[in-house]
Amino acid sequence: MTVERFEVPGLAQFSYMVEDAGEAAVIDPMRDISPYLDAAKAKGFKITHVLETHIHADYASGAKALAERTGAELAVSGHDAGERFQYSMPHRELHDGDVVQVGNVQLKAMHTPGHTPEHLSFVVQEEGSSPPAAIFTGDFLFVGALGRPDLLGEDETVRLATELYRSVSERIANLPDALRVYPGHGAGSLCGAGMSDRPESTLGEERATNPYFGYNEQEFVRRILEASPEMPSYYPRMKELNSHGAAAFESLPEMKALSADQVANSSAIVIDLRKPEIFGEAHIPGALNLGLGGNLAMWAGWLLPAENDVIFVGETEDDCRQGRMSLARVGLDCIAGYLSGGMAAWIASVRSTESTHQATASEVERAAGSLILDVRNAAERAHSSIAGTQGIALGELPAELLVLSRERPIVAVCGSGYRSSAAASLLQRAGFEQVSHLAGGLASWDSRLKCRSS
Repeated sequence: MTVERFEVPGLAQFSYMVEDAGEAAVIDPMRDISPYLDAAKAKGFKITHVLETHIHADYASGAKALAERTGAELAVSGHDAGERFQYSMPHRELHDGDVVQVGNVQLKAMHTPGHTPEHLSFVVQEEGSSPPAAIFTGDFLFVGALGRPDLLGEDETVRLATELYRSVSERIANLPDALRVYPGHGAGSLCGAGMSDRPESTLGEERATNPYFGYNEQEFVRRILEASPEMPSYYPRMKELNSHGAAAFESLPEMKALSADQVANSSAIVIDLRKPEIFGEAHIPGALNLGLGGNLAMWAGWLLPAENDVIFVGETEDDCRQGRMSLARVGLDCIAGYLSGGMAAWIASVRSTESTHQATASEVERAAGSLILDVRNAAERAHSSIAGTQGIALGELPAELLVLSRERPIVAVCGSGYRSSAAASLLQRAGFEQVSHLAGGLASWDSRLKCRSS
């Protein structure tokens, strides 16, 4: 038996291929299914099963598309009956204790609700061996953390938190410490708080070091709810999409190369994929700066209306193709095209450009009367922040635009400059005129303080 892990950049999402005796099962596939097809072809085995641990909230699943493309059996939880989100595409229902056979390997479904009501984990055992070798835990158990239980809203949160406690304390209690744990996410995902940057663990390690294994029920529920990070607004939309299955990425129409004239006359939202320092020098008026790094998929899902067309501006055509893939991973498929020739073509067309002032740490320190807007999340701000700042997380900024003063200069800040540039571009698009952001983020602020004290 071999296990291969695949990671989605920007979403810290893990999917897996389990292969034995020429057959393979793919667990929680990403929307771009080509890596699984390429791996199967290269290694000479057949994908016979596609499994889902649960109805995902943070990314568009490729399970339906992969099963249709390969003829594999799509096997998903049958514990969704009566719940708000239910699988509606053709599938085999799996209930607690059901087994999927892949070559000489058995993947046994274990109902581990809490993150979602229908959530399954898969315990792996090779025929003739004992005890089991591994468990694929999806968004139930992460390295150092657990899945958040608040995806279905306030009315369901306590129920799911209690179920999560029982999954930890009862449902996996008899599994051995040596069991290899393969989670659905790593550090950077918002499906839980406090995840380690290690991609895998053992159940024994988690029992010894994961804090949620040591609480009684009341303390567990309190702490897991307190720990849940801000929830991206696109999560309910993603669960709805995944309940009936996203269209195959390969079926989406090709992106069009657009002229400067076509871009200027379009009502589409322009997403500039370039780095903040380049974007700040000159960009198309009203463009949003969501660079290729820094969790583009998540921020695009959070900030962009799903029904709006998008036009990309990038350094290269390949950048725009990567941007399209990132947006497709969160179900944003309305891509009008990309600016052919990039900003050089726009400038050559003698059209106006906009700039965003990139403030130095010294300028921010002297910015008397300015609003210093920290767009990191609450946990980050609690750890360290510039005195006197106002905190509004980037994902929440669109809803707060009406309460921000347009009379005061605004300086957006974040950890590295990625989110602050995105925030500044969002403010400029909304008509705020006195906007800048801290170049280099709080790293540059901290560096200035260290230099001054040395």
